[in-house]
Amino acid sequence: MNRIESVFSRLKSQDKAALIPFITAGDPDSATTVALMHQLTRSGVDLIELGVPFSDPMADGPTIQRSSERALKHHISLKDVLAMVAQFRKMNQSTPVVLMGYANPIEAMGYKRFVEEASRSGVDGVLVVDYPPEESAEWVRHLKDQGIDPIFLLSPTTPESRVKHVAELAKGYVYYVSLKGVTGASHLDLQDVSSKLSQLRAHIRIPIGVGFGIRDEQTARSIAERADAVVIGSRIVEEIEHSQAADLLANVGALVESLRHAIDARSNHSSDIG
Repeated sequence: MNRIESVFSRLKSQDKAALIPFITAGDPDSATTVALMHQLTRSGVDLIELGVPFSDPMADGPTIQRSSERALKHHISLKDVLAMVAQFRKMNQSTPVVLMGYANPIEAMGYKRFVEEASRSGVDGVLVVDYPPEESAEWVRHLKDQGIDPIFLLSPTTPESRVKHVAELAKGYVYYVSLKGVTGASHLDLQDVSSKLSQLRAHIRIPIGVGFGIRDEQTARSIAERADAVVIGSRIVEEIEHSQAADLLANVGALVESLRHAIDARSNHSSDIG
């Protein structure tokens, strides 16, 4: 059982949903990123999604776009991101880390080399936004050979045929994008999320996390009543952006602790993961 499976198995036994934050590697700088990762774990997160900065993040809204721009000003590369994970692993061997990003940096490195170096660094999963599942068989094989989970996105407009394909390939968890649009969007329809999750669980037997549009405690708690994990990115990145350096870790920690409390307070959560 790898780190991701272990976390979800533990949470299922406790009838809890996972809290998964997203931050961009290198925002505001590499040293702070590693410190932030440790702060996130101290504040109660279960898994960390670490964004690989990219110059054209097409699925991301303005907040996360700006975080990539700040990281790229420091010339943060994919190699640097892997080094951050390796540094994090020196003090934390239990919290799963999933890299989230786009194909271009991986293709530039060469995905065979990337997968090997990711494994050595302590990466547990990889989500590549623009790798379509229909063309990902070899990519998935290389990841699984190195013990890394391939994570895939699903959205409200994903056809059933693609859902079935993702169900065959994905490992660890599936990330359901709860809104049409980019990260940071609003107008989350909880009834629609519930309906879509029921449809997805007809095919998917691994945990399903829900992200996009979750910006406060009430929404986080509501999603936790329906999903196996709550993914929060833009709100946390926004806190990083607006915090002074001296207060950054404390501010992010307080935000995450409030979200953790809200998620654990949810009621009537039933999980259908197998």
